[in-house]
Amino acid sequence: MRSVESNNPVFARSEPLARSLSHGVGFHPAPSADEVENLYRTPQRMTMDDVVVKTGILLAIVVGVGAASWYLQVGIRVAMIAALAGFALAMVNIFKKQVSPPLIMAYAVAQGVFLGVISASWEGDYRGIVVQAIVGTAAVFGAVLFGYKSGRLRATPKFTKVVTFGLVGMVAVFFLNIIANAFGAGDALGLSTGGPIAILFTLGLIIFGALTFVLDFDQADRMVAAGVPEEESWRVAFGLVVGLIFLYLNMLRLLSYLQSSD
Repeated sequence: MRSVESNNPVFARSEPLARSLSHGVGFHPAPSADEVENLYRTPQRMTMDDVVVKTGILLAIVVGVGAASWYLQVGIRVAMIAALAGFALAMVNIFKKQVSPPLIMAYAVAQGVFLGVISASWEGDYRGIVVQAIVGTAAVFGAVLFGYKSGRLRATPKFTKVVTFGLVGMVAVFFLNIIANAFGAGDALGLSTGGPIAILFTLGLIIFGALTFVLDFDQADRMVAAGVPEEESWRVAFGLVVGLIFLYLNMLRLLSYLQSSD
């Protein structure tokens, strides 16, 4: 019969206690105060459970603030300010070397305000579109997660380049179209009129946006294997929430185009 090993890190570091457990009996002195202090100074390592919990916290903030903004009928001007604040906070969190949970949660709050107002507006124009977009977003996320876990989707160097450059290129074209529209050129490329080009372009954004989750999952696995500190799970959760918000917004756009064409 195998001897019972303790999972307590204090016990695990005590060699005399380990020997006594291996023999089944014996008494040895407790760890010294310095040993205990060193143990508690050691940072906790990130696990996948940490990532799941932090992602759940951020999504709860987004949904809760979004629901409150919807219920309180927050104005579109406030939503635009929240969108700009969310973008600024996203940039700070992306380029900040030291992870900051308060700034990440502030991003979730800002995006919650924006999404709540936008969702209420789109729901007023297209009945049931919000629930459809949520279900669609969850389905796509689940499909990509299954593909990654089953080994069908892997973050190879070629895959990473195609997804990264493809998404960046499409987003750049989308913003150029918005700028052209702002300067009176109208929807020059036909990306927001709801026609076939807009539908195909939005589908492309959804596909490339969904595939970025493969990169996030791979990065999370690498970080866990490397034993990074537990607080880094906030960074992974932030990346996942950014991707989910991007996917949800494009789901709303796609569904609105499809309903308009009926």
